[in-house]
Amino acid sequence: MRIGVLTGGGDCPGLNAVLRAVVRTAEKQYGSDVVGFRNGWRGLLDNDAMPLDRPMVHNLLTRGGTILGSARVAPQKLHDGLGRMREVLDAHGVDVLVPIGGEGTLTAAAWLSSEGVPVVGVPKTIDNDIDGTDLTFGFDTAVSIATEMIDRLHTTAESHQRVLLVEVMGRHAGWIALNSGMAAGAHLVITPEEPFDIEAVCEMVTARFERGHRHVIGVISEGATPKPGTMPLRDGGLDEFGHRRFTGVAQQLGEELERRTGKEVRTTVLGHVQRGGTPTSFDRVLATRFGLHATIAAHEGHTGQMVALQGTEIGLVPLADAVARLKTVPPSRLGETTAFTG
Repeated sequence: MRIGVLTGGGDCPGLNAVLRAVVRTAEKQYGSDVVGFRNGWRGLLDNDAMPLDRPMVHNLLTRGGTILGSARVAPQKLHDGLGRMREVLDAHGVDVLVPIGGEGTLTAAAWLSSEGVPVVGVPKTIDNDIDGTDLTFGFDTAVSIATEMIDRLHTTAESHQRVLLVEVMGRHAGWIALNSGMAAGAHLVITPEEPFDIEAVCEMVTARFERGHRHVIGVISEGATPKPGTMPLRDGGLDEFGHRRFTGVAQQLGEELERRTGKEVRTTVLGHVQRGGTPTSFDRVLATRFGLHATIAAHEGHTGQMVALQGTEIGLVPLADAVARLKTVPPSRLGETTAFTG
């Protein structure tokens, strides 16, 4: 058998660990070949391929990023290129394709599967917003990095009696903000699931200083929005992929907060530092298990599926179900923060 593999969307700690697991499992357990397509779906459309073997992947377990490279491709171009992808896969003798990626990548994988191409998807997103799997690799690393950065900001905020707002990734889902904020003892957590009330934020900050506290730490998802009519938020429009362009919600909230409360506010945007570097041990193990079970599923004919963490076991869920909706933070989890914030 010949396995095709690609890495799509934003880079993520653990991608290389998946590639390593796919190649080692395919060669050692089944005597199969693996071919990689560079730069995600773009490489498949452009027929930009490279062979992958065990010597090429033996040092990848701890390495961040992806040796195959990654790129985003507009959804319409992907949909229009399904026939071309099938031709390229056939030309390389690929029996099963293993695409590794988030919502966009797995949606394209579901389209390809509906066209009769054997596909086994691997979920990847630091936002942890893929449905059907308890966790995605990269998330633990992102939360660990964010938590460490917030830990470091506590002392400088307290020394200068400031409000410090930390903006973390999370376009539609606030899992990173929720978990890093709780882990680092933040006093305010704002996520995309629940629009924030600027008046309530100002009251919390003022009340905290009046009680004698010396600082406030707030963690905010990049996709957070204010309640309509409560404060202006600059509109960045949409990018070529249909995603809202962010204009710095934490900075704008900080400016409004400083104007209304008179407290000194500073903003830190963690940005792509959350994506980079060495994956945590948890993400190395999860990525390895995903690669292992995706390769087993491919050889056993379980295609049209996505590997998923369900409790402590790796299972399979239909690709179509996995991309039917995003996994956002439920109200019950948001409610858990109220005992520790303010």
